[in-house]
Amino acid sequence: MSASVPPESPARTPSLVTRAVATGLFAGYIPWASGTFGTLVGLAVYLLPGLSEPVWLSLLIVVGMSAGVVTAKKVAQATGHQLTASAERAKALFQPGTHDVADPSIVVIDEIVGIWITLWLVPYSRVAIVVAFILFRLFDIVKPPPARQLERIPGGWGIMLDDVAAGIYANIATRIVLFLLASLSVPIS
Repeated sequence: MSASVPPESPARTPSLVTRAVATGLFAGYIPWASGTFGTLVGLAVYLLPGLSEPVWLSLLIVVGMSAGVVTAKKVAQATGHQLTASAERAKALFQPGTHDVADPSIVVIDEIVGIWITLWLVPYSRVAIVVAFILFRLFDIVKPPPARQLERIPGGWGIMLDDVAAGIYANIATRIVLFLLASLSVPIS
């Protein structure tokens, strides 16, 4: 990992609980494709019995967002903008330029919340989950406007909001893909 942006301010090491939340139960420490592994953690939680129900998923999104803003900021302050090699390549290719706000690769709570937003009120099926996963990762990596601009908001808000935007884009795109598949009589359940 390299550090292209120093930590926002000197900070002590975040608590074990803070790091566990921000890193998706430490999935963020996987040295390659940490965002993808964070998304898989979010999917695993979504697949737990009952948690895909709208009321529970809505609650997960609100609690995850609230906890994410706080814990992502603390971990980013402590570690700076440390990126895995795969994250550096993706940012260079899809998001060229400087990144003034620390968003370290180990923080994946934003991907967890983002996939939950992607799946919110989407019909529950294997096809929908696969389509949602692929589209969320695509939108999270490419970050079309205003997702990339939201990333510039300081602290935990910027870390979280770009993935909220990616989740909203992916939710809409998933619905379109499912509609098109159904219109072509492709089974989606």
